[in-house]
Amino acid sequence: MVRLSEAEWKVMGVLWEEAPQTIMQLTRCFQETTGWTKHTIMTFLKRMEDKGAVYYEAGERAKLYYPKIERREAVLQETEEFLERVFDGRMGLMLNTMVEQKALSGTEIAELYEILRRAEEAQQDEEEEQYLSGKDGERI
Repeated sequence: MVRLSEAEWKVMGVLWEEAPQTIMQLTRCFQETTGWTKHTIMTFLKRMEDKGAVYYEAGERAKLYYPKIERREAVLQETEEFLERVFDGRMGLMLNTMVEQKALSGTEIAELYEILRRAEEAQQDEEEEQYLSGKDGERI
């Protein structure tokens, strides 16, 4: 399990979008918006390497950094931790809070309906498959 700080998420976002990146490329990417220096980026990358989030290969003139974890994996882990920490693991409580605070746009509500529709179809397909299978997984 890899835990990323907010700053590390920013670096990973760049690496997920376009890897490999050198320290200087990452510094140029963040210097104007964050003020991070080359040494700051080096510190982040070393810490992220120790966590198992990135790795590097020796390039001709500089180390080339790559993400070691998939974005999907990191997002899922972060989402599960957030949900557990803030909403006691209850998705319904989180969604209810969002609705009560009017934090969802019409587009987001439509997206949620579509996600739930697909989840319901997948659940029905799984239940049908289980029903059609015998106890040891053989079809009846």
